[in-house]
Amino acid sequence: MCVTAVETRPAGGLSQVPGSPGNRPFGARVKAFIALTKPRVIELLLMTTVPVMFLAAGGVPDLWLVLATCIGGYLSAGGAAAFNMYLDRDIDAMMDRTAQRPLVTGMVSPRECLVFASALTVGSTALFWYFVNPLSAMLSLGAIFFYVVVYTMILKRRTSQNIVWGGIAGCMPVFIGWSSVTNSVSWASLILFLVIFFWTPPHYWPLSMKVSDDYKRVGVPMLPAVAGNKVVARQIVLYSWVMVAVSLLLQPLGYTGWFYTAVAVACGAFWLREAHALQARAKAGVTGAKLKEMRLFHWSITYVSLLFVAVAVDPFLR
Repeated sequence: MCVTAVETRPAGGLSQVPGSPGNRPFGARVKAFIALTKPRVIELLLMTTVPVMFLAAGGVPDLWLVLATCIGGYLSAGGAAAFNMYLDRDIDAMMDRTAQRPLVTGMVSPRECLVFASALTVGSTALFWYFVNPLSAMLSLGAIFFYVVVYTMILKRRTSQNIVWGGIAGCMPVFIGWSSVTNSVSWASLILFLVIFFWTPPHYWPLSMKVSDDYKRVGVPMLPAVAGNKVVARQIVLYSWVMVAVSLLLQPLGYTGWFYTAVAVACGAFWLREAHALQARAKAGVTGAKLKEMRLFHWSITYVSLLFVAVAVDPFLR
């Protein structure tokens, strides 16, 4: 399982602390290592994993299996996040949004971070392999590889489409949740995978619009850093329409019933209203706080949470 969503606050909330051992108290060090895993992001990832397990089981899955999948998912996503911080420590030091991350403050050394990330990766793979199934272990390992190598090392600093294709890593929890129960993947898991795939850009780009100066400063070509607000807003609307359309495919294919469909329609309609409102403000040349781009960002988290809660509840109402 890997990271798609982003934190809006500095990880760990640590102040600038010199990196010498004497200035790194134990409690702060523990918080720093936890911060390396981006726990606020992982909450959202687990929100897309556990409900899929309910859908795959057609009810309540084995709770020990749920626990093992959640622990494995946390370790996997945490390892990917730590590798990301290790590789991006140079630009993190120059961006306001990431200036308090543990490697920047010196609370964790690069070597410690690399060892920590490697240990989490090995641990998560072993846990999935022995307590869930080998397919889930391989999907988890593949997600880490995609996020760390394909997104962070190859795409992020080279193309404005970085978050589009890099977001594939953040879609993998859906496959992992399904495979943990069935030891397979299915059309239902593919549809939910695509929902997250098309959700990721319009989720991330509003935040990127707000912090575009950060990305410009470090030369990372996030779309809002290389294109105007009108272009970004148009792309957000296009991805939003596709996302909502894909989310409605589960019912006609027989995987969900009326409850999920009602939630998907209601939440999708509200999302599209917010996306088009952002586009209208961008077209009108609104900038700064009046652009209100973060309204869609915050709603995007609520949207995916409500949608996947509906995924989990729907089997009990059919």
